[in-house]
Amino acid sequence: MSRNAELRFRAVTAFQRRIANPLMSRLPGQTLLETTGRTSGLPRRTPLGGRRIGDVFWIVSEFGEKSHYVRNIQADPRVRVRIRGRWYGGTAHPLPEDDAVARLSTLPRVNSTAVRSLGGNLMTIRVDLTE
Repeated sequence: MSRNAELRFRAVTAFQRRIANPLMSRLPGQTLLETTGRTSGLPRRTPLGGRRIGDVFWIVSEFGEKSHYVRNIQADPRVRVRIRGRWYGGTAHPLPEDDAVARLSTLPRVNSTAVRSLGGNLMTIRVDLTE
């Protein structure tokens, strides 16, 4: 990762962790991804954008494997997703071979624009939902 990309990653993640995520997590309609902390074992909730298509929820991570929630998924793929106020269990699958830019065109526009403009190493995540 270049120095510029590393600085952008640090700035964006600091803003998300300290300001955006705590505020967004409180919004009742915000989609949340709950993973298990790979070190702590505690639930970790991340507000994000994505789209449910049938029994699959699609996400694109803006920093790929550097994102903490992706690292948590790699350690334990069992997750929960809150969609429109309802929680669903599921199993998450990172898909580095998927065309993340093309995938973003199928996801909500506002979030996709932010991910595309702020992200550095995009990666698709597929969550197979269970009831």
